Amino acid sequence: MEIICNQNELNNAIQLVSKAVATRPTHPILANILLTADQGTNKISLTGFDLNLGIQTSFDGTVKNSGAITIPSKLLSEIANKLPNETPVSLVVEDDLDNILIKSDRGSFNLKGIPSDDYPNLPFVESGTSLNIDPSSFLKALKSTIFASSNDDSKQLLTGVNFTFKKNYLESASTDGHRLAVALIGNDEFIENKDNLYSNESDLSVTIPTRSLREIEKLVSLRSSENSIKLFYDKGQVVFISTNQIITTRTLEGKYPNYSQLIPDNFSKIFNFNTKKLIDALERIAVLADQQSSVVKIKLDNTDLALISADAQDIGNANESIPVSYSGDDFDIAFNVRYLLEGLKVIASENVLLKCNLATTPAVLVPEDNLNSFTYLVMPVQVRS
Repeated sequence: MEIICNQNELNNAIQLVSKAVATRPTHPILANILLTADQGTNKISLTGFDLNLGIQTSFDGTVKNSGAITIPSKLLSEIANKLPNETPVSLVVEDDLDNILIKSDRGSFNLKGIPSDDYPNLPFVESGTSLNIDPSSFLKALKSTIFASSNDDSKQLLTGVNFTFKKNYLESASTDGHRLAVALIGNDEFIENKDNLYSNESDLSVTIPTRSLREIEKLVSLRSSENSIKLFYDKGQVVFISTNQIITTRTLEGKYPNYSQLIPDNFSKIFNFNTKKLIDALERIAVLADQQSSVVKIKLDNTDLALISADAQDIGNANESIPVSYSGDDFDIAFNVRYLLEGLKVIASENVLLKCNLATTPAVLVPEDNLNSFTYLVMPVQVRS
């Protein structure tokens, strides 16, 4: 095998696929990147696969002889990154030998590879469900919910985001047991009418691990100008295909919790805040809140002002008043400030509604301009008076 390619293109491809290379491989070859070259198309492909997440990317080069070899990922990544920028790089592998000669205009490297014969094939879905998904819609659904997924591996099903592909919109949801984020992405007018929102057993529903989604997010971000990305699903495997790139991932097994039943139908208290003013105030109060418990208190009365405060014992305290629209009895409630901020930062509307019943029951944040498009449920924190 012999190829010549651009250093920058090679380096970018290596950095992309290395995210799917096993950090603790069960077999030495899984610590390697598979490099294949096709003389007929002048395409160079790189693949990383840890048996759960697989990433393959292709780019154009000069292929003098076709072939395939696996190369240690960490070493190849460091070499490609250090080579002179935008210069030609050649890779030569002699027939029946595993030695890889990497040459640039400044010098050369000799590496020992592993034959590609034992490298596992990426699982391709040949049957099952196939969809064309809009990149910008999928990206919005992902970003609106991924932050609320769990980091606790003992709650494996919650360590991902659940996507339900409906006829007229895409629904995504994630929860870590303390908060729940649900996004509906589609035609705004359609989503505003609650009568349009219903579940159908034929809807494709998959839960994708957060780790895989971080890489899928990068792929989709690069392809956001494309009309669609192909998604294939079958037997616990999802494959995303776009121009020159493939990502395949196992799904999380099991039925995702029925999160809609966690969201209260009615609320006795509704507070209307300017979204930016609320975020800015919480960011400032968080300086003190983060010193200890990350808890902020919100005190509301009939003064058209909400008092946001935090106490850090033996350190200090902070408070700030911001405008709020509310008419009702005096009410105090407390939250983890980080949970509040993460939910607020994906709300694009000018105003946000905070809906509550009691200081001990779930509260909900929704955008004022489209109540159904995003719902963020967060459990209050109980504090001593």
